[in-house]
Amino acid sequence: MTPTAVDLFASALHFHPDGEVRATERQMTGGAAGAWQIGAFHVETDADVHADHWEMHPQADEAVCCLAGGARLYLRPEDAAGAEELVPLPAGAAVVVPRGRWHRLELDGPSDLMSVTLRHGTRLERRTEPR
Repeated sequence: MTPTAVDLFASALHFHPDGEVRATERQMTGGAAGAWQIGAFHVETDADVHADHWEMHPQADEAVCCLAGGARLYLRPEDAAGAEELVPLPAGAAVVVPRGRWHRLELDGPSDLMSVTLRHGTRLERRTEPR
């Protein structure tokens, strides 16, 4: 196999348990069981990061990285009486979202983001609370 460059803004890399790495279509949910996905995203608006949805990865933690720009990561309260937790993500910062923890993003402006997680089993849930 001849190595070729992969555009991470158009594709994702899947790291499989057998050690194979494949460039593939990015997926927000689903994905091959046991394959870690690394994807980069150029995002301009909150709609690009599905800010109106909570997301949760049941099989693994997720690293959310801000490469350029800025974003805010919100963690849903673990109990009904709690408040959202805010993690600011300036350029060059990353946060590890614990496995099974609902989270969402909002942007400070156009940004380049990267995520690393097991996507298999990922769930999305529309926000019901007012913005």
